[in-house]
Amino acid sequence: MSTTAYIMIETSVGKVNEVAATLRSTAGVTAVDIVIGPYDVIATVSASDMNAVSEILASQVHKIKGVARTLTCISLNRG
Repeated sequence: MSTTAYIMIETSVGKVNEVAATLRSTAGVTAVDIVIGPYDVIATVSASDMNAVSEILASQVHKIKGVARTLTCISLNRG
């Protein structure tokens, strides 16, 4: 069973489109939406387990130029 996580991303000023474009080509990222609110982008990540989600965040998402802050929510959907 795979693990799904929703990553709320705050970007640096003027970087939202660049961050979203980079995320769309990132392995493990299955959806990217630019949103209005306290965060600028919501990305959906699907991986084999929570360790794999953590690896995607640490090795890819957090290294994208323009990512200022993230908040990760793990889906509990068991169905």
